[in-house]
Amino acid sequence: MAPSAAPGILLRSHTGAGYRFDPGALCLELLTTGGPGEFRRYEVLHAPDDLAAWAERSRLTPTPAVEVSGAEVAEARRLRDALFRATTARALDETPDPADIAAVNEAAAHPPLAPVIGPDGERSYRQPADGTALLSTVARDAVELLTGPFAHRIRRCASDNCYLLFVDTSRPGRRRWCSMEHCGNLHKVRTLRARRADEG
Repeated sequence: MAPSAAPGILLRSHTGAGYRFDPGALCLELLTTGGPGEFRRYEVLHAPDDLAAWAERSRLTPTPAVEVSGAEVAEARRLRDALFRATTARALDETPDPADIAAVNEAAAHPPLAPVIGPDGERSYRQPADGTALLSTVARDAVELLTGPFAHRIRRCASDNCYLLFVDTSRPGRRRWCSMEHCGNLHKVRTLRARRADEG
């Protein structure tokens, strides 16, 4: 699979409008599949094909061909929920729960997807590859994020009703929105309407 023109995952708003969300890290892309507690209603990881489909939409290129088991889907949800809580804690300048960090470390301890150079000179992944290797790759990305130079740049979207998390890699460090074409644009529209109402 060739890299997409723009990084990130295509999401749909509650109105059905599509927009691209680039969280800046593979591990944060997994958080778009649902989450713990109240975010369980957004769950999309129900079956092995669902995790494989997420891998295809993710920033992993080329798309890894993975054989996923039902148990690995459950592990994906466990890792995702731990990542959701840990990265949210960092975004709020709180200390992540040690149990969530342990879940990330446990997933990262398995062998990850192994990149190889194919006969045609193109990059691919060593086969067979399974869901555990995919999750290890995601967890290792999380370790790099949470211990790296951008750990303090993990942000939650500034919109009142959006909980998407991203890494602010902008030079000034002032990114506020999950996506300018979604929450950023909605904020501009609301601000303009409020200004016009005040002027009226």
